[in-house]
Amino acid sequence: MTQQQQPAERPDSGRVALVTGASRGIGYAIAEALVARGDRVCITGRNEDALKAAVEQLGADRAMAVPGKAHDPEHQAAVVDRIMEVHGRIDHLVNNAGTNPVFGPMADLDLGVARKVYETNVLSALGLAQRTWAAWQKENGGSILNMASIAGVSASPFIGAYGMSKAAMINLTQQLAHEFAPRVRVNVLVPAVVKTRFATALYEGREEDAAARYPMGRLGAPEDIAGAATFLTSDEAGWITGQSLVVDGGLALNAGVE
Repeated sequence: MTQQQQPAERPDSGRVALVTGASRGIGYAIAEALVARGDRVCITGRNEDALKAAVEQLGADRAMAVPGKAHDPEHQAAVVDRIMEVHGRIDHLVNNAGTNPVFGPMADLDLGVARKVYETNVLSALGLAQRTWAAWQKENGGSILNMASIAGVSASPFIGAYGMSKAAMINLTQQLAHEFAPRVRVNVLVPAVVKTRFATALYEGREEDAAARYPMGRLGAPEDIAGAATFLTSDEAGWITGQSLVVDGGLALNAGVE
């Protein structure tokens, strides 16, 4: 093989990211984008086989996985300990893991289910932020990126528990951004409907009608969110913290318009 035929060497930023809920969908797309820019990543999720497949796709030289439930404190400790053991640093934390197991009116909401949603969508993010702060970021800096939803900024019929948790995620971002400054920047992405398995119920069988509501003429793709995530965890976003970046294909432009 001639020099011209040698594969291009991948960039190496020297930085390490933890991305939760990253075996597929938005989390995987974010991990893939971070690897492409030169980061090493640790991905988490509940399905060990799916995580193994994701690591193979990302490249075992750049990715590792720790399976477990995001809201489990023992899992959180194991993830952070493992990354510090292997890499000795955690520059970026992307809190993407989330759940939405209930669909229905708030009047009938099972409070036990609501607690599960809150634990997975909010407390897991806080727990990991605390641990990455203590393990590396307090002394060395870095960034945290949380994942919210447009369901958290307005009434969202039938997914109220999910929306409530995402509203809390936005406020959590502001609290952490204020407390962790100036060492660590903390921001949050606020996407509309993105075509993933997680969001299938929101568009399956009626994608054309759902997309018609968006000025950009389509639903989101995981890569759309990954692009925003890559920016907010980059040096180019070095003076941005405590902010909510809406990534919604223009959907908010239709507010109040029939």
